[in-house]
Amino acid sequence: MSEIEKGSKNALVKKSIIKYYINNVTSTIPELSKELNLSIPTVTRIVNEMCEEGFINYHGKIDSKGGRRPSVYGLAPASGYFIGIEIKRQHINIALSNFVGEIIAQEFHIPYDSTKEPHAMLDEICSLINDFIDGCEIPRQNLLNACVAISGRVNPASGYSFSSFNFSETPVSEMMSDRIGIPVTVDNDTRAMTYGELMRGCIIGERHILYINLGWGLGLGIVINGVVYGGKSGFAGELGHVNAFDNEEMCHCGKKGCLETEVSGMALHRELLKEVRAGKSSILSARMMDNPDDVAVSEIVDAINSDDSLCIELIEDIGQKLGKQVAALINIFNPELVVIGGLLAGAQEYLLQPVRQAVRKYSLSLVNRDSKIVCSKLGEKAGVIGACLLARNQMLEQV
Repeated sequence: MSEIEKGSKNALVKKSIIKYYINNVTSTIPELSKELNLSIPTVTRIVNEMCEEGFINYHGKIDSKGGRRPSVYGLAPASGYFIGIEIKRQHINIALSNFVGEIIAQEFHIPYDSTKEPHAMLDEICSLINDFIDGCEIPRQNLLNACVAISGRVNPASGYSFSSFNFSETPVSEMMSDRIGIPVTVDNDTRAMTYGELMRGCIIGERHILYINLGWGLGLGIVINGVVYGGKSGFAGELGHVNAFDNEEMCHCGKKGCLETEVSGMALHRELLKEVRAGKSSILSARMMDNPDDVAVSEIVDAINSDDSLCIELIEDIGQKLGKQVAALINIFNPELVVIGGLLAGAQEYLLQPVRQAVRKYSLSLVNRDSKIVCSKLGEKAGVIGACLLARNQMLEQV
C-alpha cells in the first residue's frame, strides 16, 4: 500500500475513494467525481492508478439511456486483509476479512489459560493468533492491520488497555504487534460490537443508537449521528460501573453498588447459585451444587430457552433492572434504536419483554416512542466483525 500510506494529497484522495466504495460498494467515475467534488479527468487518472495498484477492480459497463455506457468500479477484495480479535474471559474469537469487509475465515471459543500471569497470558494469546494466521495461508505482508477488542478502559489512540495487560509502559498494541508481526490497534470490546452491528447488523439507516453489551459484565456503545462515540480517551460507555444499588456486592472495579453487580452474566450466575443452594430447582441444580465454576453463562441462557422457570425468573429480574437504566439513557439520548447484544441477549424475548416494560414505566412517553428496542442480529459474531472493520478504519485513518 505504498501510495496509500503516503501523506500526499493524492493519497488523501485515494483514501476518500476507498471510504466512498466502503459505503457504496460500486460507482461510476461521474458519480465519484460529483461526490469528491473533483474533475472527471482527475478522478479517472486516480482510479486508473488504483486499478494498477490492485485496490480497485473494473466491473464492466452499465446500460445507459443515451451516449457512451459508463464504466463501474469497486474495491478489490484481495487487495488487503484485516484481522479482528476479541479477547473474552477464558477464550478468544478471531476472524479474517478481506478489503471489502467480507469475513473469509473465523474461529470462535479458542481457549487460553486465564490463570497465568498477564505477560505469559499475552504470549499465549499472541501464539494462538499466529496459529490462526498461519492456518489462513495469507502472506503476512497482505495483512494490513489487526484490531484487538478488549473489555474495560481502552484508549485506541495511545494503544493502552488500562483494565488488561497493563503491566508495561509499552502499549499493549505495540507488544502484540511485535509478537504477531503486523500492525495492531486496540479498542474496547463493546465499541467493536457496536461498530459491527452498525456496519453489518440490524442497524439499517438509523443514526442515533445505543448498544447494550450484556455479557459477563455490562457495557454501552453509543452512536451519535452515525458515528461511534468514544469520549476524550476512549473510555465512554462504562454503564456497568454506574452506582445503581445499595448493596454489598463488590464489583471487580473495587467499588460496591455498581449496576454490573446485579445486571450482568456474572450476577445471573451468582444469583442462580444462591437460589439453588436455598433449595430452588433448576435443570442446572446438580451441576451448580457440585461444581458451579464449570457452569458457563451460555448454559444458563440455554436453560432459559428450555423454559427453566428459575432461570427465566432471574433473567426477567435482570431485564427489569436493566430496563430502568435504559429508560434513563433514552431520556438522555433520545435514540432511534436500542440494541441489546452480548451473551445474555440470547435469551431474546425473556429479556426484551421486561426491558421494554421498565422503559415504558420509567422513561418519558414522548421520548420512548422514538426508540425501538431489539436484540443483536450478529450475536457472538458482532465483536470480531466489528474488530475487522475497525482494523480497516484505523489503517485508513493513519494515512
